[in-house]
Amino acid sequence: MERFAKSVSPGRAGARREVGRLKQLLEDPISQILLSDLRTQHFADFRDRRLNSISPASVNREINLLGAVCRYALREWHLLDHHPIQGLERPRNPRPRDRRISEQEIARICVALDWREGAPQTSRQEVAWAFLVALETAMRLGEILALTQNDLNLQGRYVTVQTSKNGDKRHIPLSRRAVELFRMVEESPGAFLKVGRDMASTLFWQARKNTEIDDLRFHDTRHEALTRLARKLDVLDLARMVGHRDPRSLMIYYNATATEIASRLD
Repeated sequence: MERFAKSVSPGRAGARREVGRLKQLLEDPISQILLSDLRTQHFADFRDRRLNSISPASVNREINLLGAVCRYALREWHLLDHHPIQGLERPRNPRPRDRRISEQEIARICVALDWREGAPQTSRQEVAWAFLVALETAMRLGEILALTQNDLNLQGRYVTVQTSKNGDKRHIPLSRRAVELFRMVEESPGAFLKVGRDMASTLFWQARKNTEIDDLRFHDTRHEALTRLARKLDVLDLARMVGHRDPRSLMIYYNATATEIASRLD
């Protein structure tokens, strides 16, 4: 795990979080098992132990990371002669979130973040700008925060995400409203936003708390945006825009209500 964190994680998406997660896993008893003794049962014990403190989805993420470590140990470093996670019974993930965001909630969040039309002047306004951009583009928070002047092509009406979650580069087409939002920051040198990811997450959480809106996360903008975009784009265009290699993955985020679908039947 230490070798993976030093030599492999830096080249992977979400490197900082991955290294932090590996440091936490080093405190688990599984880190003390010799590679020559490592068996599926050790991961079964790990699974059951972790399920006592974190959600099934989080346990699966940790197992996936440990699986990546084991694959490197097996195929690249030749430190294992088998893959000990193969055949492991995984915890069942809960149903994907289907949280939609109403126009009223959008307005309340913007008020809580002191949003004013125009170039953001404060960190809170930067978070509001990112929130509105996410609703138009389905981009993730980290992707928006990483955007710079070099990524924007207003004439072509797209912005480029240099590294997506899956490691791919992709071009995001911009709606008229998204173009308006990017025109507000087109004079900003370098990165459009100065606020860091941790601060942005904290400011959004505080705004949600102040508005007393239940169970809303920034990432829910991806559900809302994708569901809205599905009315305008076909499946392949939508998958390309949001960075899903498998169009079936769109179903995780597409959350149109029965009433919305019924309104399009007539």
